[in-house]
Amino acid sequence: MPLHEGPQHDGQHLSVNPFLGPANPVGDMTEAPPRHRLPATPVAPSTAYQLVHDELMLDGNARLNLATFVTTWMEPEAGALMAECRDKNMIDKDEYPRTAELERRCVAMLADLWHAPDPSAAVGCSTTGSSEACMLAGMALKRRWALGNADRYPSRDTRPNLVMGVNVQVCWEKFCTYWEVEARQVPMEGERFHLDPRAAAELCDENTIGVVTVLGSTFDGSYEPVAEVCAALDELQERTGLDVPVHVDGASGAMVAPFLDEDLVWDFRLPRVASINTSGHKYGLVYPGVGWALWRDADALPEELVFRVNYLGGDMPTFALNFSRPGAQVVAQYYTFLRLGREGYRAVQQAARDVAGGLAARIEALGGFRLLTRGDRLPVFAFTTADDVTAYDVFDVSRRMREHGWLVPAYAFPANRQDLSVLRVVCRNGFSEDLADLFAEDLARLLPELRRQPHPLTRDRDAATGFHH
Repeated sequence: MPLHEGPQHDGQHLSVNPFLGPANPVGDMTEAPPRHRLPATPVAPSTAYQLVHDELMLDGNARLNLATFVTTWMEPEAGALMAECRDKNMIDKDEYPRTAELERRCVAMLADLWHAPDPSAAVGCSTTGSSEACMLAGMALKRRWALGNADRYPSRDTRPNLVMGVNVQVCWEKFCTYWEVEARQVPMEGERFHLDPRAAAELCDENTIGVVTVLGSTFDGSYEPVAEVCAALDELQERTGLDVPVHVDGASGAMVAPFLDEDLVWDFRLPRVASINTSGHKYGLVYPGVGWALWRDADALPEELVFRVNYLGGDMPTFALNFSRPGAQVVAQYYTFLRLGREGYRAVQQAARDVAGGLAARIEALGGFRLLTRGDRLPVFAFTTADDVTAYDVFDVSRRMREHGWLVPAYAFPANRQDLSVLRVVCRNGFSEDLADLFAEDLARLLPELRRQPHPLTRDRDAATGFHH
């Protein structure tokens, strides 16, 4: 979660509209509760609601947020189920056995979807999102490495490492920092914006706990070549004897590729793939708060990482970073699996990919922009300004589109391509062709003004699109 500092504003009290009635049973109608400390007395429920509601009106419109991968629309029936389950603690499987059963069924469905050799033998769990799922997968990789090197570990001169592309989501950098693992990152090179198989294999040694591959890069929506990475590691094992497992970070792509790219081999069909994660709340089509981590079999997840507790009743195995969380999102995931099935997911994801491809083509046709990707993997594409454009940059475009309500992130690429700054558009379920038309029209309407600028005007690039803690 974001790390927040103390109060950043001068205002010390919230303003209360007299129409809202008494602020508290004995107070004045306009008595205002403090902004940064607990009020001394209660306020009426309707007053508290209106104060919070009014402030939240200043948030952006989630449906127009083309930065987030997170689901921003679900059917009313899903919302009703989530409301019915919001008071259920997912971890309390003895008290809520049917919720636990729905979680187990989701794991089984994903094991089948991702071609586990024996779906009944696959091990998995729900999480609060892909970041937690990645942490759990990384912990399993590290512990497997430690168990295999018990004669050398732990020792002060032995530090495990994890190989990945520089384009990984920040959760992997967090994992390496929190769990004291060296992050060995393959930099971008030229027009290659993700992991190179041979370069990944060259970074591996006897202290490598695994290689992370990304099925759907956050930076541009492209798939990393998982099969080629596994092949390079097969060759490495033939030469050196090193047996390095692979984790697939399928936060987005693991819920797209099975339906739209069925011939692409990236999952448990590759023997070297030990674990996979995905975000149920991204292209799994569920509101925020659910991810999934799966291991191909029990051997891939060391038993000593699984804790068993009995103080909620029963004998409950648990592998998670937090103990209490709502069951609503897991129920919503099962509802969505049941509601859509394979054909439904295929239709939804294909519609998103069609919107992405169509919008990318329209932006290219406007002139002044160059596409890096076209939305033909994830329904996501990245583009930058054309080489001959000097009047504006991607940060100007982002700032001006925000004036029309569109949240389009502009950012620089990481090491070796920090010279390249791009805009990225994420097309999700709910971002329809009609909305894509409106987006393209607004962008086309702004271009003449941007072209008349003497030079790029967004001086503070962080302020253009960034959130400050």
